[in-house]
Amino acid sequence: MATLTRQEIIQALEKLGTLAAAQGQSIELVVVGGAAMVLLYNARSSTRDVDVLILSPQAPVVRDLARQVADSDQLPADWLNDGAKAYLVGVSQGEIVFSAPGIVVKTPVVEQLLAMKLSAWRDDVDIADALQLLRTLTGEQQEIWKTVGPFLVPGTELKAQYAFLDLWEGLYGTD
Repeated sequence: MATLTRQEIIQALEKLGTLAAAQGQSIELVVVGGAAMVLLYNARSSTRDVDVLILSPQAPVVRDLARQVADSDQLPADWLNDGAKAYLVGVSQGEIVFSAPGIVVKTPVVEQLLAMKLSAWRDDVDIADALQLLRTLTGEQQEIWKTVGPFLVPGTELKAQYAFLDLWEGLYGTD
């Protein structure tokens, strides 16, 4: 399966913004998952796709523009998708990670990104990403857990808590 590097993601987002601006539109996205890790932390060299929450304009407009970018740049048809939105519980306001004419891309706060990784907890990539995110947070274990908890996907809380405790122990040992 093909992957997208940081530079390829940026080029595709820039083109997406250019297409939107040409139509008098302005795209606002919240990027999550692997693309957030690539754009925000350079935590890895690539990702399979760009998982987003589409804030504006309406999703069909953005999807159509994304298909145009995919066709012109030989990217996978789903290079930009909103499949990870099931892991978003609310939308927090994090950093702007990319901005160009016609497009602004933000991330949720780190605590929400961590909650998403803990809720998914599928493979070594999720574990590595969660570890990277946890390293950026400061405070006591219980304080951090309280800030992550509200963003957990309902039904995943116990799995996420065990994953969090395992990560914490690996980083800081037991109390």
